[in-house]
Amino acid sequence: MPAARLRAVHRAATELRRGIPVRLDGPGLLIAAAETAGPAGLAEFAAATAGPPCLLLAPSRAAALLRRPFAGAPVALDLPPALLAPEALARLADPTLEQTLPAPPVALDAAPPGAEAALALAKLARLLPATLAAPAGEAPPGAILSVPATDVLAYRPAAALSLRRLTEAQVPLSAAPDARIVIFRPADGGTEHLAILVGDPAAQPAPLVRLHSECFTGDLLDSLRCDCGAQLRGAIARMAEAGAGVLLYLAQEGRGIGLASKLRAYTLQDRGLDTLDANRALGWEADERNFLLAATMLESLGIRRVRLLTNNPDKLSGLAACGIEIAGREPHAFAPNGINDEYLATKARRFGHLLD
Repeated sequence: MPAARLRAVHRAATELRRGIPVRLDGPGLLIAAAETAGPAGLAEFAAATAGPPCLLLAPSRAAALLRRPFAGAPVALDLPPALLAPEALARLADPTLEQTLPAPPVALDAAPPGAEAALALAKLARLLPATLAAPAGEAPPGAILSVPATDVLAYRPAAALSLRRLTEAQVPLSAAPDARIVIFRPADGGTEHLAILVGDPAAQPAPLVRLHSECFTGDLLDSLRCDCGAQLRGAIARMAEAGAGVLLYLAQEGRGIGLASKLRAYTLQDRGLDTLDANRALGWEADERNFLLAATMLESLGIRRVRLLTNNPDKLSGLAACGIEIAGREPHAFAPNGINDEYLATKARRFGHLLD
């Protein structure tokens, strides 16, 4: 996908974060993010529609809200006027908020064309996947940003393939004095990802490689709710002992749902849900990460055969599906600390992690 079209999708996601409506061309659907829709954005939305609005939700969020199963496609809710207000929309999108509503929503028989792209764009904006939607009416040229729905759906793989090395520098680490950091940036100027190189991994036939999703709470604050900080520091130490390795530090917080949604998931976990069910109650899939990012970075570094430092079989299959040869798996487990015991047990029981 050309860089200009990548930039257009990135801009559309930014508009949703700002509470501004966006038009999806193809289906001709006007959308606004439920999480950020304020009075001004809702007024702009109402003025540019050509039909009644509905609220689009991921099926897992709709199931949690209406307490009946939905599968597969996005769910559209008919909204009475009392629910077309910022506070009500936020409650419909976010299960951590007070769930008492001024009127009950009703599920429609089918979601409008473009619903999948609408929720995908909200996710790209790192917002809860819940969008107000209506047929788009006429608007003055340039008044509302338009983007093809097909480009939204193609954005993630296209942005991953567009990653290019930006800059690098030696950054001696306490566990790896010969480390350097390489920064990768996509063609649209979006989120950057990092590679931490220890020694000369490209000179080895199958160097140690770790795909590490950023974790602000674990990596920086040493949170006890997860094992991410221990995995990060342990991986760098292992690579130093081996003489070389690559740790790809991917900007995919919380299995790709972002820090805000991860903290919401923590709130739901404190109310009794496990990691997987908390993510799904928010409308996210169990794992939203994109492993094509890692494959593109490795190929740019001249590494196409690896020994993967992981307990997660999905990383093995995901990286292999993107053309990287897996020479072997190196276990990377750490003992529970008394607080993250259930978190680790859920990884093994529901995500299939190999922790034994």
